[in-house]
Formats: sequence, C-alpha cells, structure tokens
Amino acid sequence: MADVHVLIIDDEETFVRSLRFALKAEGMTVRGAHSGEDGLEEARRQRPDIVLLDLRLPGIGGMETLTALRELDGTLPVVMISAHGDTRAAVQAVKLGAVDYLTKPFELDELLHTIAATLDQGRVAEELDYHRRRDVVPVSGLIGDSAAMLTLRGTVDRIATSSASRILLLGESGTGKAVVARAIHTQSPRRSRAFVEVNCAALPEHLIESELFGAEKGAYTGAHQKRTGLVTLADGGTLFLDEIGELPLTMQAKVLHFLENGTYRAVGSGRSATADARVVAATNRDLAEDVRQGRFREDLFYRLNVITIGIPALRDRGEDVVVLATHFAARQAAEEGCRPVELTPAAQDRLRLHRWPGNVRELKNLMERLTILYPGQRIEAEDLPPEIAAAPAVAAATADAGPPALTERLESAERDLVLDALHRASGHKGRAADLLGISRHALKRRLQRLGLS
Repeated sequence: MADVHVLIIDDEETFVRSLRFALKAEGMTVRGAHSGEDGLEEARRQRPDIVLLDLRLPGIGGMETLTALRELDGTLPVVMISAHGDTRAAVQAVKLGAVDYLTKPFELDELLHTIAATLDQGRVAEELDYHRRRDVVPVSGLIGDSAAMLTLRGTVDRIATSSASRILLLGESGTGKAVVARAIHTQSPRRSRAFVEVNCAALPEHLIESELFGAEKGAYTGAHQKRTGLVTLADGGTLFLDEIGELPLTMQAKVLHFLENGTYRAVGSGRSATADARVVAATNRDLAEDVRQGRFREDLFYRLNVITIGIPALRDRGEDVVVLATHFAARQAAEEGCRPVELTPAAQDRLRLHRWPGNVRELKNLMERLTILYPGQRIEAEDLPPEIAAAPAVAAATADAGPPALTERLESAERDLVLDALHRASGHKGRAADLLGISRHALKRRLQRLGLS
C-alpha cells in the first residue's frame, strides 16, 4: 500500500514504534504521536489518509480527540484501538464517527486488512459522490428545436422512465452521445444513484477487466490493494459504455455475461458478485458490419440492439447550429468572465453552410476559441477559420452569377467605406474597425482582400 500516510496516536511508545516498523515495511508512510494534543497537531500539519487512535490517552482522551479529528476533517477515516474490556467504549466511538475498531492485541494481518478495507470504502464513497455530482444534465440539456432534436427528446423522455435496461446509442463522433446517455439517466428513477462513464477506447487492454469489474489485492503486477470496479459503483444507477465497439473480443464475452446474468467476478476473486445497473452503450461504428467481419460478437450485438437511438449529425439539425453556437459562446464567456461574442448574420450563414465533420464537438471548440481570441466582440465571416469562412464558395459556384459590373461596384463601395474609416481614424486600424462596427481582425482581412494592406 504505497503512498498511504498513516498517523498513529497512542501513548505506548513501544507499541507505536513496532507498528511504525511493520507498516513501513508495507510501503506506508507512518507518523506517531503520544498524546491527543500532539496527534491533532500532526493531523493538521500532515493530513494523513487514515488515523489509528487509542481510546485511552493522557490529557485529551481518545473520544475527545476523535471528535476534534472529525471537526478538522469529516472525511478522515479513524480506526479506534481499544484494550481488552473496552469494547463498549469502542462501539460508542464508532457511533461518534470512527470507521472501525481493533482490540489489543491484534495480528498485523488484521490491521492491514482493516486499513485496506477502510481506504477502499473511502475511495468508493469519493467516486460515488463524484459520479453523482456529475449527474446534472436533464432532457432540456439536449439543446435545439429542429425536428430531429424534438424527436430525440421525445424518445429519451419515453425510454428514460421505461423498464428498458439495455440501450444502444448510434451516431457519428462528436454528436453528443454521452450527453444523451446522461439525459436518459437524469430522467430515470435511477437518477439518485451514480452515472458511471467508461470510455472503452481509452482503457489499456490489460486493465479493462480490472477497471470494469475490480480486482483483488495481488491479482496482477501492481495490484497492491483491492480495487473496486466501475460496475460496482454503478449498482442501482447507470453504466455508460462509450465506444463499446472498441472492446477486445475477450472482454466482449465478459460484458455479455454481465448483461445476461447481472453477475461478474473481480480479477483474482473466486466469488461472483451482482450489480443492478442500466447499461447504455454507444458507438460510432457499424456494429452489424463488425459482426460480419468477426470484430464484434453477434450475441453481444443482439443483446444490446433492443432499444436503439440514433443521434443526428449536426449538419442535419438546421437552425440548431446557430442556437448551439450562441449557447456555447455564453457558457465560455461565463468561464472567461467576459461578454459573449456576437455572430453577425454573415458569420451565422457560414455556420449553417459548413458540413461539421466533427459535429457538436467541433462547434463547441470553435466557439470556445472565438471567445478567447475575441472576447465580447462581433464575429464577422472573415474571423472564422478558412474552412468555415469559405463554406458558401461551393454554393456560390452553382448559383446564378450576378452581373460583373455589380460585383465591381460593390467592391468599390466597400473599398471607399474602409478608406473613409481609416482617414477619419487618422490611420489607426483599431479605431477604424470600431467605426465600421467590425473587429480589428476582420478589418485586417478586408484590407488584404481589397489590396489595401
């Protein structure tokens, strides 16, 4: 148990010395204190991972020290150490917030087991709290009023409150499959329990099984303590298996077993455990084709392919592009502490015409970048990346071309306006941009296009 910091508070110096020696041999960092006052000072200074506290101490007693430790850090696990005959007092200490107690004399293995179990319970509690705190996306978080999104929201609403325990989300990369999965969870009766997300593509193949199902201490090289799996954390809640098409075939078989029976086995364990979790899987792959190619198990595919939801690509969502852009701009502005950027009609047109190969994720990244570069400014079409700014070129090439003389007159009028603004601003480009109502960057692009730079 490397990187574990233990504080022992006991007035028997020999006992503290022997424990320190034994626990250091296990890779732990150990501090000792011989009174409640010294122990509290050490806890304030070192912030240990766990405290071993004697019930009988000179000065501030064990109970008072326990209360003070709980006030210092309510999440700090404290294991009471009692002499033979102090069991009733030890039980009272547990009622006051101690996580466990040991009665002297005890075996080293008993102590090590107590420390490992206590720390693992703490890690599980922290992870559950983390996953619960992330559960904040209602169906209203599925932004957009296009026909595709209205249909999607209705589908999510119906499925979330149903008894469906296996749901498959299909969609291109960046369409928001994780947002849909979380919306299903927060609308469901399981919303008070954890939403646990697993990116199957991001986990190293040799760690996927232990990450999902847990592992016993010593189950593999580097397993220095028992590990709680994500399936355990999702018990009663929702397990989201993102990019399930990337799972190795060997793991597909174990996931199938869990889906069929609700049982699993931690790595290195001889006992099966159960978990009741709604499983939402997602992929951007063609799983039916992967089945034909032997890359995905047919039985797992049919087990998952009961309730299927297709997530629309951004290019198929019409006016949602501008609605989402405004949303992301406002959210990023709040983080940056500035006013949101404002998209001009010409810039909005470019967003509508762009094909968005990266979908919502690409749009989100764009609005974050624009907010950071041009906080609170108007965004012209020329301020957009070249691949987006040039979006109308294809449409323009197929449209009826206007009279050349008209195009020339418009360009001439634009040049006159820019030159007039520069003259009135005494050549200062920033003030000229303000007079024109555009950003300085947009003015720079216009000057280059008009041959005035």
